[in-house]
Parts: sequence; C-alpha cells; structure tokens
Amino acid sequence: MLQQNAGGTCILRQNQVRLLQDTLFAVAVILIFQRILRLDGCKAVVGISLKEKTKILSVLSVACEERGTDATGIAYNSGGSLKVYKRPLPAHLLWFKVYEDTNLVMGHTRMTTQGSERFNANNHPFAGKAGDTTFALAHNGVLNNDKRLRRQHDLPTTKIETDSYIAVQLLEASGELSFSSLASMAEKLEGSFTISVMTDQDDLYLIKGDNPICIYHYEKLGFYIYASTEPILKTALKQLNMKLGKPTKIKLDCGEILRIDAAGNMTRSQFDDSKIFLGYSHWPRYYSRPAVWETVQDSQASYIEDLKSVAAYYGIWPEDIDEMLADGVTPEEIEELLNGA
Repeated sequence: MLQQNAGGTCILRQNQVRLLQDTLFAVAVILIFQRILRLDGCKAVVGISLKEKTKILSVLSVACEERGTDATGIAYNSGGSLKVYKRPLPAHLLWFKVYEDTNLVMGHTRMTTQGSERFNANNHPFAGKAGDTTFALAHNGVLNNDKRLRRQHDLPTTKIETDSYIAVQLLEASGELSFSSLASMAEKLEGSFTISVMTDQDDLYLIKGDNPICIYHYEKLGFYIYASTEPILKTALKQLNMKLGKPTKIKLDCGEILRIDAAGNMTRSQFDDSKIFLGYSHWPRYYSRPAVWETVQDSQASYIEDLKSVAAYYGIWPEDIDEMLADGVTPEEIEELLNGA
C-alpha cells in the first residue's frame, strides 16, 4: 500500500499511481525499485554475525528481483573508501559479501527504461563526489527534465544515458553534500522519484518524492533495512527466517529527507515537492496537463509514441503499452485510461 501524505500534491500523485495499478495491471510489475540495506556497526548489531549480514543482503536483493532483473548493484564502504559493484545481471546470479569493516550497504535492482543495461555505467548505483565527500546514488522513478537541466546549468555531457544521473551531476555541481544541496537537487527534478544517497562516512540519505519506500528499524539489534515496498520487505524477512524481533516502521512523507548517520541517529529535513508534478506542463505537444492531447498526430505510429511518452510519466513503460496493444487494447482506449488517471 502506498503511503499517505498530508500534502495534497503527493496524495494526488500516489492516488494516480494506485488507480493505474488497478486499471493497467502491468504497472505493478514493471516499476524500478530501490533496494537498500542498512546495517550499523558490528559492535551495535548484537546477535547478528557477519555471515548473517551477508545472508540478509543476498535474500533481500533476490526478493527485489520482483521489480527488476536487468541489472543489480551495491555500494558500500570498505578499506577506507567507497566502492560500487554492479553488473547487468539479476541479483540471484551475483555473489555478495559483507566485509568486516562494512556497516552500510546500499543496493538497487533495475529494469531498464532509458540507457541499455549492457553498458554497465548506466546501472545503479552511481558514484560521485561533491566537495570533499564521495557518495553513491540510486534512483527509483522517471525524470523528464534531465536534458533540460544539463543545458540550463551548463553541466558536462556524459556517456551515461540514464535520466537518473542528472541527480549526481547536480550534487557534484553544488560542491557539497548536505540537506541544503540535496533539497536543491530534488527541487529541480521533474517527474517521479525516491532517491537514496550514501557517503564515504556511512551516512545514508533518503530523499522521498512520490515513489514508495518502506523502512524498518530493529532498534535492539542496531540496524535498519528497507525496500521500495513493504510486501517485498516482508517476503525477504520471511525467507530469512531469523529471529529479529518486531521492527519499528519509519514514516517518510513526500517532500522529506531522512538522514541516518553512521551511529544510527535519524535527522530530517524537507524540500519543496511541487515541481515533481510540474513536468506535466512541459510535455511536448501538450498543454496544461498530460491527460489532454492538444495535437492530433498524422500517423498511428506517431500517436502511439506520444502515448508511450505520456504513460512514462505515470510510471508505465513502453513495453507495457506494446503488450496492451498486442492484447487488443486500442490506442484510444489507452488514452482514455490515462485521461481518467
């Protein structure tokens, strides 16, 4: 179930997503979801061995294949530096190891939308450096203004093709990694997102846009664990069959930034989330809102491409539009469904 938020903007977007899940049944299985695991230092994790930590990471990553099998990646600190390991493979084909000095692992399983997974640089997490801070970033969602932001802020061109990478470039251009720079980055993005950022000092930041996230805190054992949805998290925990006790569910609303530092302390900040939805007014060939088509295309192929462009902003990928068309749904019926969203 998607989280509710007191802010009307986020409720609107989340209700739209829920409606599309009920109506366009493919949505639930094609969203890209972040997979994050938080483990506090070994001295704080009472009763959890290094072997058990590795098991938690492996089981959680495989459970997350429900939302993406094209690529898998993790970021972690070991030997005094931040490392990123990612491959264009599903999680169950990778071997993960948690090192003795590793206290935080951030991961991502991907279903490709923009940028081929075969070019490994397109896969998450992405490494970056803002001032003196080295960081890794993973993104869940679809951004529509990455190219425009690159032009507006005179950011360098890159071989990385994914829309997500613009978040890394904005943070690097800010020259620091802080609540302020993260808020500034988030407020520039148009589209849908929830973003995780970890630093070389084992600080974890969760920037909550309109995409879901579920966080559990096992205070007595000293660790956090989360995934994009609670069902995935519960599935992984059931498969682990470990006596972890009852967790506290950490609430995080759209427009919030949660920081969990290396000691496990939580602090929060906020950002203006209104631009998440302004992308609707910038869509090509349309005016006022995405549900209204102002220009009739001259060809069926062009019309379908426009449908795919609009659907992407609701988290529906082109492959799902193709599947609906193959199942006999007409382009006009797809347009009507999107209008009703």
